[in-house]
Amino acid sequence: MHVRKTLLPAIALLAFVGFRAIPSEAQDHPAYLHALSDLRLMRAYLEHPTPTGKTNAEEQYAIDEINAAIQLIRQAAIDDGKPLNYHPPVDAKLTPGDRFRNAREAGNAAWQDLNKEEDNGWAHDLKHHAMKHIEHANHTIDHIMSQLQNM
Repeated sequence: MHVRKTLLPAIALLAFVGFRAIPSEAQDHPAYLHALSDLRLMRAYLEHPTPTGKTNAEEQYAIDEINAAIQLIRQAAIDDGKPLNYHPPVDAKLTPGDRFRNAREAGNAAWQDLNKEEDNGWAHDLKHHAMKHIEHANHTIDHIMSQLQNM
C-alpha cells in the first residue's frame, strides 16, 4: 500500500510533464496525434511484412501514400517530434492477411481521426489532402487483400 501512495504522485507528475512536453499546437489538435499514431502503425504493418522482408510495388505505393499523409498532417498543425520512421513494434509472426487487415484498420482509424471539423483554413486543406492519401493507401490495401483471397 505504501508503494502505491508514493507511485501515484510520481505517475501523475510524469503524465503532466509528458503532456506539457507536447507542443501547444499538438494539444490543440489531439486527433492529429492519434492519426499520426494510426498511420505509423499502418505503415509498420506494411514495411515489415514477413521473415523474407520483401515489399512489393503495391505495398510500397501504400507506404508512400501513408508517408505523404503523415507529412501533411505534420504541416497542418503539429509535429510530435517523432522520426518519420518511428512505429510501434509489429508481431513478425502475423499472417499476410492479418497484417493487411490490421493495416487497413489502422488506416480507417487515422481517417476517422482526421474527419473532424477544422477551423483553420490552411490546416483544413492539408488535412483533406492527407485524408485523400489515406484513402489511396486503404484502396491499395483492399486490392492487395482481394488478391490474397483469390490465391
